[in-house]
Amino acid sequence: MLFIAMDIRQLTYFVTLAETGNFTRAAEQLHIAQPALSIAIKKLENQLELPLFHRNDRKVVLTHEGNILLEHARLILQQMKDANIAMAELKGLEKGEVRLGLPSMLGSYFFPEILMAFKSQYPNLKLTIVEAGTQSIRKMLLSGELDLGIIHNAEVPDSLQTEHLLTSQMVAVASEEHPLSRQQTVSFRNFFEQELVMFKPGYFHREFIDEICHQYRFQPNIAFETNLLPMILKIVRNDFAITALLEMVTEHEKGLVPIPFEQAVFLDIAIAWRKNGYLSVADRAFMEFVKKHCQ
Repeated sequence: MLFIAMDIRQLTYFVTLAETGNFTRAAEQLHIAQPALSIAIKKLENQLELPLFHRNDRKVVLTHEGNILLEHARLILQQMKDANIAMAELKGLEKGEVRLGLPSMLGSYFFPEILMAFKSQYPNLKLTIVEAGTQSIRKMLLSGELDLGIIHNAEVPDSLQTEHLLTSQMVAVASEEHPLSRQQTVSFRNFFEQELVMFKPGYFHREFIDEICHQYRFQPNIAFETNLLPMILKIVRNDFAITALLEMVTEHEKGLVPIPFEQAVFLDIAIAWRKNGYLSVADRAFMEFVKKHCQ
């Protein structure tokens, strides 16, 4: 079997060029001269005896062979990064950082106290919080941009590991003046007949809406679409539309009325991480802290 020696520098150059699609931008990101990058990529192609890029004047595009290498190269570079973190921790060089992805609702109403309590207990650990929807958090976990993510525990990719944290009810939310606010429950049909304000696709709130519409063949009447939770709350509070949110939101916001669905909807919220990824000491400490708080 033929073994091709590829070093980390070559793979880094290759991945950067693949992601930028341009030799000039890639060279700038790598802080090297463009001719040096061109030579390095050509050398890699010669070593592999395979074309990795289609080249034209303005842009380079991966070949089929390049796309296959890209998948492996990203995994190798992430594993090298994980190994460096692990070795640094053993030498006591890392204070530690937790890169956490949080959906808007949980980030605003459930996690602030947990994050502050964790920081109080571990003052030397850095917390980097990224607000995003479930789909984006999954992608960032897989790409190594995040260490941990809080997601809706449904249709999770096989390459992610999850652990249940809490169950929360999804309810319709209306203003105090809206006719629905006087009902004990609301049917899906009645809900979708109203003007709605919704998160954009990619958030578990929207995933729930889209799933119900698909299941019952409803056509949602979406009047507003935004990823800004304060805007959603203001639109609902001023009776321009209704929405569906986790019940915990209404416990903290005045002027909003939660109406459970006739068919109660409960979401399984979990913490997720890459199955083959390295969890640092800081990551593991945070996971245990959150699990203890949720219990």
